[in-house]
Amino acid sequence: MKKIFPILLLLISFQKISAQTTSVLFIGNSYVSYNSLPLMVREISISLGDSMFVASSNPGGYTFQQHSTYAPTIAKIAQQPWDFVVMQEQSQMPSFPPAQVQADVYPYAAALCTLIHNNDSCTEPVFFMTWGRKNGDQSNCAGYPPVCTYAGMQQRLRESYLEMGQLNNATVAPVGMAWKKISADSLAFNLYQADESHPTIYGTYLSACVFYSVVMKKSTVGAAYTGGIADSSIVLLLQQTAHDVVFDSLSLWFESGNIPFSGFNFSAVGTTVTFHSTDLNGAQFQWDLGDGNSSAQQNPSHNYAPGTYTVTQIVTSNCMSDTATQTLTVLPSGVVESGIPSNEKIFYADGRIYFHSEISSSIVLYDLLGRKIFEQAIEKNKTMQFVNQNFSSGCYIAVLQNNEMKNLIVKVVVP
Repeated sequence: MKKIFPILLLLISFQKISAQTTSVLFIGNSYVSYNSLPLMVREISISLGDSMFVASSNPGGYTFQQHSTYAPTIAKIAQQPWDFVVMQEQSQMPSFPPAQVQADVYPYAAALCTLIHNNDSCTEPVFFMTWGRKNGDQSNCAGYPPVCTYAGMQQRLRESYLEMGQLNNATVAPVGMAWKKISADSLAFNLYQADESHPTIYGTYLSACVFYSVVMKKSTVGAAYTGGIADSSIVLLLQQTAHDVVFDSLSLWFESGNIPFSGFNFSAVGTTVTFHSTDLNGAQFQWDLGDGNSSAQQNPSHNYAPGTYTVTQIVTSNCMSDTATQTLTVLPSGVVESGIPSNEKIFYADGRIYFHSEISSSIVLYDLLGRKIFEQAIEKNKTMQFVNQNFSSGCYIAVLQNNEMKNLIVKVVVP
C-alpha cells in the first residue's frame, strides 16, 4: 500500500494485521519442495497475524509442458477457487535462447494460465522468477554462452519471466532478484546447496519472504517466524532484502498483473483540493472525501470548509481492491497540510528520532546491516525521543509494535 508523507519520513509499510485467509497453490518442482517453501510462506503469514492455506504440485524436474497435462496438477488447480497460483518452470529452461523459450516454455505457461482462469477468473497467476545457478549453467554453456555465468543466466531468467508476465497478464514474484541482491554482497552464509542450484534454508526463507510480500502486499520485516535460522541479524537482512526488491520496483513485478495498489497525493488552490492517484492497476475508484462526500473519479477535486478530514481511496482491479488513507487539515487561509493517518508516528527532526503511540507499544531500531541499536517500551500517549549525536547520515529501520497487533515499519532517513 503506497502512501505519501512529509519528506523526512518515508513510509515503508503500515500494517494493520487482522485475520484474513489467502489461498495459494504452488506449481513447480524441487525448487518448491526443498525446505517446504509453501509451508514456510504460510508460517510467515501466521507469524504476522494472517491466515493462509497453501498446497503444491511439485514433481522433481517438472516443466510447464508436463504440468499442463499432469493429472494431479490439473486436479489441484480445480480443487477450489484459489486466490493465487504460483508457477515455477524447470530451473534451466527459461534461461535458454529466446527462440527456444518461445517455443518450449511460453505456450505451456499460457496453457496453465488458461486452466487457472477457467477454474476461477479471479485467481491471480504469479510467475516464480527463479535464481541463476551459482556459477552458471555449465551443462549448457558451450551451446549458449550467456548462461556460462551466474549473471548471464540470471539475466535470461529475468527477461523470460517478465515476458511471461506480460504475455499472460500475470504478476511476477522477483525471487531471483532478491537472490541476486544477497549474492552480490558476498555474505558469510550461502543461499545455495553444494550442488550450486538448490536452496539452503537461507535461500528458501528469502524466497518465502518475497512470496509473502507479493501475495499479501506487506513487508516481512519484523516477522517472528525465522524458518529455523538462529542469527536474528541474518533473518532481518533476508526480510529487508525481500521487502526492498518487491516494493522498490512495483511497476516491474505487478504492472502486467491484476493486483491493485492504492496511493495518492494532492495539491490545493485555496480550499479546493485536487487528489492525484498514484495507483497501480486501478480499474475502478471509490473515494470517501472525509466530509460526507464521495467520488468515483480517478483524480477528483473537492472544495472543503476549514477543518481536518480523513480521506480514503479504494482502488479496485479485477477481483481485488486496495485502500489508502491520508489526513488533511484545511486552514481558513486555504493552506492544506497533510498528517500521518495513524496514531503511531516515527520521524527524524533536529538530531532526534521521535516515537509516539496512543497505545502501549515497543520500538526497535536497526541499522541496514540488521544490527539492533535501540529497543524500548513506549507508554500509552507518550512521545519518546532517541537522541544520538553520533548518528551517521543514512537510513535506519524502525519497527513500532503494539498490543493491538499493529506494526508500523518505517525507514528513517537521517540527513
